[in-house]
Amino acid sequence: MKQISNHPENNSHRFILIIILALAFSVSSFAASPDYYQIQVFRLNGKDQEAKVDNFLKDAYLPALHRAGIAKVGVFKPLASDTAAGKRVYVWIPFKSLSHFTEIQEVLAKDQAYQAKGMDFLGAPYNQVPFLRKESILLKAFADAPNVFIPKHQTAPSDRVYELRSYEGPTENRFRQKVKMFNEGGEIKLFKKLDFNAVFYAEVVSGSTMPNLMYLTTFADMKTHDERWATFRAHPEWKTLSAIEEYKNTVSNSVKLLLRPTDYSDF
Repeated sequence: MKQISNHPENNSHRFILIIILALAFSVSSFAASPDYYQIQVFRLNGKDQEAKVDNFLKDAYLPALHRAGIAKVGVFKPLASDTAAGKRVYVWIPFKSLSHFTEIQEVLAKDQAYQAKGMDFLGAPYNQVPFLRKESILLKAFADAPNVFIPKHQTAPSDRVYELRSYEGPTENRFRQKVKMFNEGGEIKLFKKLDFNAVFYAEVVSGSTMPNLMYLTTFADMKTHDERWATFRAHPEWKTLSAIEEYKNTVSNSVKLLLRPTDYSDF
């Protein structure tokens, strides 16, 4: 029987191979780990509250999140032509995991600079509230888009269009089919092919309308938005995909919001 040599060079090669395999496994595991996202929706009654929310987010909240290690936070408002203009502010925050989401809340509670800068907002008198109500939506990234993508549009923030879509399912099982359509079905791949520059695709794990999925596509301007969607609707891959029986009747209500980033948003 041929014996395996224990020559130091062979042992060294085996050790290097083990390290390479371990690193490859570690990298693939990390890449597959889904992000979590929070969307906060501030509901307002007018310009005074809008200014208070803007000042709080710009001067206290976003700087505190940056100090906590979250580099990119999106803040958006409805287009001026929308009836919700001046009545809503949307804040999008990415997290590496559910535990990261919890940790950040604890960090903010201990951040003295945040507490001091945000005092007028956080400690506002009961009869001078800075917003009517705040909604929190927690989401988990899809398998085919597990991590956030930050677009790099060259246009001014006032020209960009960010489209937040929400698809509610009639039942849990029909909702799962819609999620499958995005992932295994190839809808995400088609959006990528057509340069929709989506920040995320995710399912709502906690929110007011469930079962539900949401995604955020971005465009340099309204002209690009309209052209991309026209191409998508006419694309043969979409026509084939949307005709598949298992993907029919998977959305009972859809909500489309056209937004623009604020001048202090990170993207």
